[in-house]
Amino acid sequence: MAAQTTEAKKEEYRKYLEKSGVIDQLTRVLVGLYEQPEKPANAVEFIKKFLGAPSDSDVESLRVENAQLKERTEELEKKVGELEAELEKARAKNQFYANLHTCLLYTSPSPRDLSTSRMPSSA
Repeated sequence: MAAQTTEAKKEEYRKYLEKSGVIDQLTRVLVGLYEQPEKPANAVEFIKKFLGAPSDSDVESLRVENAQLKERTEELEKKVGELEAELEKARAKNQFYANLHTCLLYTSPSPRDLSTSRMPSSA
């Protein structure tokens, strides 16, 4: 009975590999390797490349790019902080002048106060 369950598990696993496309993909890779005019020195690297795995140079270039982008992000975040502080100062300065303008409006004489009224009732 143990042999039967082992065979059933193997068959179930084979069906799983077939259904998920693994068998077809492995077949294509192996046929591609077989059809190479010159066999590659490293068959595993060939298989990885055939399946689309990144090469070591791809990974290294991505690491370099990632480090550069992190530096740029830090620079931009610093710049954003500086600009936010500058904006806050400008807002405070603007608020000061707005308050000063309001104060001057209420204390300045009106041009009508300097001349005589033109209303007929005041004649």
